Amino acid sequence: MLRIRDLDVAYGLAQALWGVTLEVRRGELLSVVGPNSAGKTTLINALAGLLPARRGSIELDGRELTRLPPHRFCAEGIAIVPEGRRLFGNMTVLENLEVGSLLPPARAQRGASLARAIELFPVLASKLHAPAASLSGGQQQMVAIARALMARPKLLLLDEPSLGLSPLVVNDMFAAIRRIAADGMTILLVEQNVATALQIAQRVYVLEEGRVVAEGAPEAMMSRAEIRRAYLGTTFEPDAPI
Repeated sequence: MLRIRDLDVAYGLAQALWGVTLEVRRGELLSVVGPNSAGKTTLINALAGLLPARRGSIELDGRELTRLPPHRFCAEGIAIVPEGRRLFGNMTVLENLEVGSLLPPARAQRGASLARAIELFPVLASKLHAPAASLSGGQQQMVAIARALMARPKLLLLDEPSLGLSPLVVNDMFAAIRRIAADGMTILLVEQNVATALQIAQRVYVLEEGRVVAEGAPEAMMSRAEIRRAYLGTTFEPDAPI
């Protein structure tokens, strides 16, 4: 569904991604993991159209997106839940959700999308008319995910959804992500919480210094001592419950 080939991305003269090649299959939950400054957020932002590609290609359903203007990526079916959530704090939760469904196809299904958002995150039902800034960090992350889903995307990009959240909230968040994936949504998840990322992913890519250094099933990643030691932690137990 999503094909990335030889992708280079830079911030001015500082190159952040080097020849990244990966693919996400339709209906797959794929995780990208790696140490700090590996290029994970850069990758997500490039796929959302927020950073231009210096070289390479990004294709979604066979359509080349690489040279499209940023605002076209959403219309092509890509929605992002950015690191730090980036809600409109003075707007209500409902208004934030409605922002996600401004394009005509999504606006036509706004009612159904809102009902699904409340089903996924029941606590939001009583918060719809509260300012987004008044919510807890976990509730704000729920709004950010729900807002992206309101766009009715083909591909959902999640950038560090567990960042800054308590372990209990993280458990609830990833349970919701599992339900979204079970609905058939294609998801690319960037996450530093490696234990959880490996538990819910069907495949994993490992990034280091802007390059893909490993790819495969979570179990295969954990069977490689050098990968486990360098990127995933020697004490990680892949079968431990979330």
